[in-house]
Amino acid sequence: MALNNGKATVAVMVVAAAVLLMFAGEASAALNCGQVDTTLAPCVAYATGREAKISPGCCSGVKSLNGLARSTPDRQMACKCLKNLATSIKSINMGKVSGVPGACGVSVPFPIAMSTDCAKVK
Repeated sequence: MALNNGKATVAVMVVAAAVLLMFAGEASAALNCGQVDTTLAPCVAYATGREAKISPGCCSGVKSLNGLARSTPDRQMACKCLKNLATSIKSINMGKVSGVPGACGVSVPFPIAMSTDCAKVK
């Protein structure tokens, strides 16, 4: 059955465009480093040794960030932002940082380490 109807052709084109936009949206990260930095700001005191315990605000931020990083591009961006944040903070203890998600009851799909290749994060 051929589609000779102009309305049917337009409808097919609209659906095809919507599908393309849906997939294009998944290709880029919605998350940005400003969000990562702000969300994890309560963790800095613990990561630098100024606080002995992880604060509830830190765990809340880790949980929030985990919820924001739903797609592969978002997780890759979060990884890059975490590494940038870590290099910008003097006296950061990466051993402490790597244990924060687990201590907050959050499972992260990549190791929190400077050696993590963010391009390989899924």
